[in-house]
Parts: sequence; C-alpha cells; structure tokens
Amino acid sequence: MSNALLLEGVSKRYAGHVAVDDLSLAVPSGSIYGILGPNGAGKSSTLRMVMNIIIRDAGRITLLGADPERDRGVLRRVGYLPEERGLYRKMRVLDVIVFFAQLKGLDARTARTEGTAWLERMGLGAWGRAKVEALSKGMQQKVQFITTVIHRPDLLILDEPASGLDPVNQEVLRDTILSARDQGRTVLFSTHNMMQAEELCEHVCIIASGRKVLDGRLRDIRREYRGNRWRVELEERTEQAERFLSSPHGFGAFEPAGDGWEVELDDAGDPQQVMSALAGLDARVSRYQRVEPSLHQIFVQRVGDAATAERRPEVAHV
Repeated sequence: MSNALLLEGVSKRYAGHVAVDDLSLAVPSGSIYGILGPNGAGKSSTLRMVMNIIIRDAGRITLLGADPERDRGVLRRVGYLPEERGLYRKMRVLDVIVFFAQLKGLDARTARTEGTAWLERMGLGAWGRAKVEALSKGMQQKVQFITTVIHRPDLLILDEPASGLDPVNQEVLRDTILSARDQGRTVLFSTHNMMQAEELCEHVCIIASGRKVLDGRLRDIRREYRGNRWRVELEERTEQAERFLSSPHGFGAFEPAGDGWEVELDDAGDPQQVMSALAGLDARVSRYQRVEPSLHQIFVQRVGDAATAERRPEVAHV
C-alpha cells in the first residue's frame, strides 16, 4: 500500500524548546489515521509542517508524492482544517466559502452550488447571505469545515475537527470522514476524543513531548496491550451460578462488572478451563470473551509512562 504522507526524522524547535523530536510516521493512502497526544505534545506543529506553514528544522516530508516545501502546488490537493479557525468576518457566508473553494481550483458556479448544498447539510441554509461575524462560534466552525472539504481533496487534514460542533454535526463530520475513506481518499486528524478516534481510526500515532511513543494499526495495538482478562455474562442468574461465581477457584476470582463478571487469569491460565467450568452450570452463558483495553486506557498508560520517564531526577520522587 502506498503512503499519502510520509515523515522521516522530522524535528522542530522554538527558541530552544523541542516541539517535535525526530518524528517518523507513514499514513497509508485511503486510510483514516489519528494523531493523538496531550496538549503541547507537538500535534499541531506536525500538521503545520506538513502544510508548510512552518518550516521543519530537520527531516523529510513526502505529501502525496511531493515535498510540500519544494512543490507548494501539491497543497491544492489537501483540505486543511487548522486548530485556530480563521474566516473573513465581514464577508457573507456563502461568498467566503466560494472564495476558498476557488483558491482550491473550483470554478465559481460549481463552488456556489456545492457551497449552498453544504450549508443546507450543516443546518445553515438560511445563513448564506449573512456576514460571518453574525454567526456563533459553533456556526463559524461549520463554515470553516465546509471550506476544508468542498473541493473533495485527496487528503483531509483535520486538527481537532469536532471542536465547537454539536452532536448532530459531529455525526455529519463522522459521515464525511467515512465517505472520504470509502471513496479512496485519506483522512489524517488530531484529537483528544479517544472515543471518536477509536470509532474511526484504522491507524493511530500517539506522541508525547514531541516524541512518538506508539504507532500502528489500532487493532494490532489493542491486541498487543490486551492481557488475560475475560468477561462472562449469563442469560439468567441462578443460585448455582451465583454460588460458583462468588467462590474462589484455581484459575482466579470472578469480580462483578456491570451486567456480568470478569476474571483475570495468570500467564499460565487456560481460558478453556474457565469455559468448561461455566458449561457445567445450570445457566446458559450468553457472552464469554477476552477483555481488550480501550484506546483511552492505552493512551493513559503510554503517555503516563513517557511523562514519568522524562521527569528530572531531582523531582522524580514527587
């Protein structure tokens, strides 16, 4: 599979502060790729270097087969939604959409037709002739999103795209991202929303303090971090089953968890042994499966580990 974006050893410093430190990653074409990290991790700086808004200090960037620093024309094939929103406040809403669309290569008539359709889709159909300054912050965010996607870019780069969107329009955002992927286009976005990333992303990269701490296919990462914990749910709670689940066993103790129970097996524990014991109960097992960690749990573990490793020795005990 080819890569829509490739970073090799990219670094950026500001007045002695290292914002991005020797970062390498590959975004497969036609995928949804998430860059995750806490505030100040270097996510926005990375995306700005990709868009050639700021110049990298070291490393190579290949964007849709070109170096954006040498071939700025490739940027017309990208839709970029920055973290800091920027619209011309005195322009009419539809006019500003048409203006940005023309910068990306659409003719005025097509831009106006597409812009009108997008305003209706985002619930802003009645606001096309209003000035941008008359819109709320959330409404302006919708307009900015329209200017990002209207020219159907080969690569969408979204920096905290859900910020300011209500739940209904977050669903529009989700549908747009999935539709772009289904059409063979690529989506790269940064987010703090672990649930959104877990729902949408096929690949994720977690960075902390400018350094990559985890990168790969989400399903492979979750498999790597899963332990030997299993969840059991029963169709009914019989006296025999309750007695069994509350008693100690050689393979471990069951703990109540929501509508079921969970058991943590040691490294030598055999899940089949547990299943055999459950099969002897007078209650039918409706679910028996390995518990996989959520992306949020993995994020907290890896970012916490990275932060601990970088603490100065004199304060490490605090």
